[in-house]
Amino acid sequence: MAITGTQPAAPAGIDWVVMRMRGLEAALPPRDGVAVFNRVYLAVTEEVSRGVAGGWFHDRRAAAELDVRFARRYLHAVDQAAVGRRPPACWRPLFQLRGHPAVQPLQFALAGINAHIGHDLALALADTCRALGAEPEALEGDFDRIGDLLASMEERIREELMPGPDLLDVADPLTHLVGSWTLDAARSAAWASFRALWAVRGLPDLAEEFADRVDAGVGMVGRCLLTPLG
Repeated sequence: MAITGTQPAAPAGIDWVVMRMRGLEAALPPRDGVAVFNRVYLAVTEEVSRGVAGGWFHDRRAAAELDVRFARRYLHAVDQAAVGRRPPACWRPLFQLRGHPAVQPLQFALAGINAHIGHDLALALADTCRALGAEPEALEGDFDRIGDLLASMEERIREELMPGPDLLDVADPLTHLVGSWTLDAARSAAWASFRALWAVRGLPDLAEEFADRVDAGVGMVGRCLLTPLG
C-alpha cells in the first residue's frame, strides 16, 4: 500500500496522463470494462487539463499535482493487472469482471469511479499535501471545483450509458443498483478519509491499517456494483 509515496516519481504532468489514457483507449476492446471506465476518466482528465491551462483552479500547480498523482494510482493498477499482479482490492472487481457479458457498461463506469474516488483520491490528496508541503485546507477549494466537474460528468455518464426507457423501468434491477451509489457521497467519504489519514500521518502502522480497511470496503462496494444482471 503506497500511502507514503513508494510508487515511481511522477512523469511530466497531465499531458503524460492523457497520452497514457489515449493509448489504453486505442489498445482495449470498446466493450472491455476497463476501457469503459478509461473513456470516462480520459474525458474528465481532458476537462481538468483545460481548466488548469485556463486558470479555472485557485492553485494551478496544486490542481495539476493532484490530477497527476491521482491518475497514477489508476494507471499503476492497470500496469499491475497487465503483468498478472494483484491490484489494490478496490480495483480487483473491475479487473476480474471486465469481460463479463452480463455486466452493463454503466456498471463498469461506476465501479471504476467508485474505486478511484473511494480509495485512490484520499491517498492522492495526502501525497499532494506532502509533495507541496501544504495542509488539507489549501486543497479544499480546488477539490470542490474538481467535484463540480465530476458531478457534471456523472450526469452525462448516466445519460449516455443507461439503457433507454423502452429497455428499463423503475422495477429493473439496474435502476436499483446504480441508484444505490452516488458520486457526492463517495467524494465526501474520500475527503473524510484523507483528513483521517493526514491526522495519523505520524503513525505509519495506523495509517497503513486505515488505508487497507478503506481499500477493502471500497472493493466490496465495487463488487456489488458489478453484480451480473443477465
